[in-house]
Amino acid sequence: MFDKFREECGVFGIFGHPEAANLTYLGLYALQHRGQESAGIAASDGVQIRHRKAMGYVNEAFDADSLAKLSGNLAIGHVRYSTAGESKLLNAQPIVVDSVHGQFAIGHNGNLVNAGELRDTLVHEGAIFQTNSDTEVMVHLYARSREEGTEAAIVDAISQVRGAFSFVMMTRERVIGVRDPHGFRPLALGQLGDAWVMCSETCALDLIGATYVRDVEPGELLIASAAGLKSSRPFAPAPQSQCVFEYVYFARPDSYVFGESVNEVRTDLGRRLAREWPADADVVVPIPDSGVCAAVGYAEESGMPMRMGLIRNHYVGRTFIQPQQSIRHFGVKVKLNPVRSIIDGKRVVLVDDSIIRGTTSRKIIRMVRSAGAREVHMRISCPPTISPCFYGVDTPRRSELIAATHTLEEIRKYLDADSVGYLSLEELTAGVKGGRSKYCTSCYTGVYPVAFPRDEAAYLQLALKLNPEPAPKDRPDMALPQLEKDSVVN
Repeated sequence: MFDKFREECGVFGIFGHPEAANLTYLGLYALQHRGQESAGIAASDGVQIRHRKAMGYVNEAFDADSLAKLSGNLAIGHVRYSTAGESKLLNAQPIVVDSVHGQFAIGHNGNLVNAGELRDTLVHEGAIFQTNSDTEVMVHLYARSREEGTEAAIVDAISQVRGAFSFVMMTRERVIGVRDPHGFRPLALGQLGDAWVMCSETCALDLIGATYVRDVEPGELLIASAAGLKSSRPFAPAPQSQCVFEYVYFARPDSYVFGESVNEVRTDLGRRLAREWPADADVVVPIPDSGVCAAVGYAEESGMPMRMGLIRNHYVGRTFIQPQQSIRHFGVKVKLNPVRSIIDGKRVVLVDDSIIRGTTSRKIIRMVRSAGAREVHMRISCPPTISPCFYGVDTPRRSELIAATHTLEEIRKYLDADSVGYLSLEELTAGVKGGRSKYCTSCYTGVYPVAFPRDEAAYLQLALKLNPEPAPKDRPDMALPQLEKDSVVN
């Protein structure tokens, strides 16, 4: 229904609190935007790890009775969107196993790019897999490790995987957090009284009343136990490649990610967008909710008023029944509706965080025009998205990314906009702490900091023919142009 990158996953862990499972439940509520397909919690009373997983939202997966069965003062939790593995209960996390190293639970945000190769090797050696999730590869590596002790076995297992990972793990007596050496995915450390908390975003700390201490550093392994908090850096250092799209779209505006306020970064990107792509217009209208912060910055810098000219219905579920007699643009209209009094007769600047395929943006612009807009100028607070992500984000193939195969003018015509402007990569990376050298920008450049196997490279370069929506009879120029040849990444 909405043409956006799909969020990856959210992880949460807490050690040293008598209501560990209940607080994990609340923490997952705060992280629900990172995954809506399944939710799970594992908790330990020091003797046994118990767990529950279910498909759906957090409030659908748990009730008071199920949480009461998850006793103990340590717990980890996970909300999932399937970037690796199908959407089914078997692939829900945390994964809980019993091995030679004892009971073990793990939740993962990211993607292991060499999981296929490792899985083939493990199966050849006799391993039996229950899921098709890349996280289970990590479980097998841990269980089969010949290193003595939990920490050594974890280090041994992680040393064999490549890619993006923020893990929260648990034994019967410890909670462990690990971030990959490149630091692709965020992981924050907080404190609640004597309890330690690790989670994907600081908004989860705010909800439970915990204090943000710092980020788990790239390549750091943190262990929370009765002995306190232990930090080590057992992995070879690597160039930092934090996901810049966390700032653009994924993280909640009220979170701090990679040490910066998401709200402040997004607002500043809007200011930069206004300087780089000004528009002679009357009103700035954000596409809610992800375009709001950038629209605030755009309005501040341009001097134009910002008005909520599109209203989002927050009570739309994950599915809905479409009438047999088709309603024009039903999929978008059930979620968004224009405010005619704000839009009618105005020259409108629409601000959004990204355009992926362009299909939804096109429908929104048509909807704004039908509400009486004289002009519609589309402004995007990130660069053109030209490549898929292989580091824990569900993205379309390159051939489906409109900016990968079409010029700015072709995109403008397809969207039926009077003008289109994207924030440049230079301005995006100037707006984040540390600049371009600390961030992964592969979705904008096609340059990948961690190599992936050959079959993945072939997948990346597979260019399917787009099947565009037919143009209205009165606007033949709005048909999405087809290219003569498939495009590939060099």
